[in-house]
Amino acid sequence: MPMNTLASKAANAMITLVALSFIFLFLILPILVILQQGFSEGVVAWWQNISDEETLLALRLTLTVAAIAVPLNLLFGIMIAWTIAKFQFRGRELLLTLIDLPLAIPPIISGLMYVLLFGIYGWFGAFFNNYDVQIIYAVPGIILVTIFVTLPYVARELIPLLSKQGTEEELAAISLGASGLQTFWRVTLPNVKWGILHGIILCNARAMGEFGAVAVVSGHIRGETNTLPLHIEILYNEYNFVAAFAISSLFVSLATITLLLKGMSSEHHSKKH
Repeated sequence: MPMNTLASKAANAMITLVALSFIFLFLILPILVILQQGFSEGVVAWWQNISDEETLLALRLTLTVAAIAVPLNLLFGIMIAWTIAKFQFRGRELLLTLIDLPLAIPPIISGLMYVLLFGIYGWFGAFFNNYDVQIIYAVPGIILVTIFVTLPYVARELIPLLSKQGTEEELAAISLGASGLQTFWRVTLPNVKWGILHGIILCNARAMGEFGAVAVVSGHIRGETNTLPLHIEILYNEYNFVAAFAISSLFVSLATITLLLKGMSSEHHSKKH
């Protein structure tokens, strides 16, 4: 066997070993630590911690916020992706850049922006205060910042797909008598359904796991404005480590399910094509 072939195989093996070691050290090992700590006092204690009343209230709020933010961003993502991918207009590149703004701004700054807008002394705070509507340190504020930080995910999944798809099929459908709405539902959306699913999964994962922006606007009111990430932080700061890690292990499980769903949908999409 030539020496250069042996050297190439040795280099490939070394690179693979380094990559696997990196994954184990920075991904798998921390997850194993969370699971070990979460179940350190047994399954019964783990179940008691995740079924605690405050934990369930935090879970309900987390799911409620995600159930509102994800559909709204799905609707926005489809509309903005359609606009950018199918039409040429002045300011298109600027709009494309602005979509990524929530990903570039630190989450804490995102929360602060909404405090400056809807807080008592914010631009719109007095208006809402006159009608006894509280935005900041209440559920509406949590929903608003969650919508903001999860805004790009669906749009970013769909824009490349719609751009690659072109307009030939839509033009053919319209030439055969289909209306714009019929063309959209029967031609455009079916071709990007897996991109929509990916966007929903990523958007939902971020919505449920968001911490920084939510921490700024929530007020940390137990049983009212604490989402699961905030509840975990409070338990940890109170030195209730087992409960904090138990709930964290629940989050790890949800994240794993999310990745499995995304992987399965990607594999199914690849087989279709």
